[in-house]
Amino acid sequence: MSTLRGLDITSAADLGTAAGSAELLTLPWDVALEDWPEQYLAALPRGISRHVVRFAHLAGAVVAVKETTEANARREYNLLRRLERLDVPCVEPLAVVSGRVDASGEPLPTMLVTRHLRFSLPYRAVFSQKLRQDTLTRLVDALALLLVQLHLEGFYWGDVSLSNTLFRRDAGDFAAYLVDAETGELHPSLSRGQREHDLEIARVNIAGELMDLMNGGFIEPEVDPLATSERILDAYRRLWDELTGDLSFSADERWRVEERIRRLNDLGFDVEEFAIRSTADGSELVLQPKVVDPGHHHRRLMGLTGLDVQENQARRLLRDIDEFRMVHHPEMDEHESAHLWTSEVFEPVVRAIPRELSLKLEPAEVMHQLLEHRWYLSEEQSREVPLQEALSTYVDQVLRNRRDEDAVILHPTTTMLRAVSSDQEPNPSRDD
Repeated sequence: MSTLRGLDITSAADLGTAAGSAELLTLPWDVALEDWPEQYLAALPRGISRHVVRFAHLAGAVVAVKETTEANARREYNLLRRLERLDVPCVEPLAVVSGRVDASGEPLPTMLVTRHLRFSLPYRAVFSQKLRQDTLTRLVDALALLLVQLHLEGFYWGDVSLSNTLFRRDAGDFAAYLVDAETGELHPSLSRGQREHDLEIARVNIAGELMDLMNGGFIEPEVDPLATSERILDAYRRLWDELTGDLSFSADERWRVEERIRRLNDLGFDVEEFAIRSTADGSELVLQPKVVDPGHHHRRLMGLTGLDVQENQARRLLRDIDEFRMVHHPEMDEHESAHLWTSEVFEPVVRAIPRELSLKLEPAEVMHQLLEHRWYLSEEQSREVPLQEALSTYVDQVLRNRRDEDAVILHPTTTMLRAVSSDQEPNPSRDD
C-alpha cells in the first residue's frame, strides 16, 4: 500500500513496468473522473456502465478506470484476482485507489483500475455499421461459453449482459471476457438454481439491450431480439451438458473423443485444445471450447504446415495434429508437432496412394476423407482402428470408386459433367 497526501493505492505486488504503483501516482486522482483532462485519456470505445468509466494512458499502456464505492472496488478487485488465478477470461485488476480528495478537500469516489484488454471491444463497437443476425448469434454464443466457464469455477455473476462483457477478435478467435464482477460471488460450486438464475438474468438483459439497439437502428430490422436472447439458454445448456457429461474410455476407444468434438462442432463451437487424463478406470477427456470466425482453421493450418486447404479440411486435419501431439509428443510446442505430423503422417499417406488413383482427389481431401473413414470404422467396430488399416480399406473401397476430380469439367452446352484424360485437352465439340 502506498500513501501520498492521504491517497491509498492497493495493488498487486508485480504489475510490471507498465503499471506499477509509482506510475499510478502520475494520474490526476484529485480530479473527478468525468473531468479528467484529455491529455490523460485514451480514445477507445466504451460500453454502457452504471459508473463513470474512462480509459487512460499509463506509461505506454492503457488502463480502464472506474469510479465506485470503496467496498465495491476492493471486493471486485479481489474477485477479479481470484478469477485470474483460475484462468477465467476476465480483465486484469491492477489497483484500488481510495482516499481521494479534490482541490477543495472534498472527498471523491474510490477508483478500480484494470488493464485494458488489447484488441477487445464492447458489443456495440464490434461492427461500425449495423449488427447482423449472424454476428449477434456469435456474440451470444461467446457469452454462453463465458458463462459456462465461470459457472464451472463456481462464479455466480448476478448481472450477465452484453454490456458487462468485452469481445475480442484476434487471429480467428471470437471470445468473451468478464469486465464487471461487481455483483459476482465465488463459491466452491454452484447449484442448478444459481446457474438458472444467471441464465434468466442474461436472457432478460440481452433482450433489453437488443431492443435498445433496434430502436436506435443499429441492428438489422429482421433481427428478433427476444428469439436471439433465448439462444443463450439453449447454447448454454447444451454446452454445459457436453462439457460436464462424463466421458471415460479405454486406450482403444479414442474414436469417442472425436465423437464428443463433433457434437461440440454441431453446437457451433470449436475445440481450442483438449487433454486426456489417466484414471484408474481408463482415461478422461477434458475439452476447452471456443467460438471462432470463418477462415480460422485455414489460417492456423497454413501457419503450422504451409498446407493451403479449405476450411472444413483444415478443421479436420488440425484435430488430427492436436491428437498426434497429445498422444505422441506432449512435450513439443504446436509448431514442432505439426511439422512432425506433416512428415510422419500426412506425407506418408500421400505417398501411399497408388499413382493411378492420385488424380481422384487432392491430397488434403484424401487425408480428410481417410480420417473420416477411420472414425466411422472405429465407431462401427467399437475400437481404435490403426491409420494404416483404415488407409488400406479407404483406398480399395472408397477412393478407387471415385471419378478423377482433377479431370472433371462442366460441359459447356449441356452443363453435364464429363471426365477427360489428364494429358488430353478437353474437346468442347465432342458429345458424351
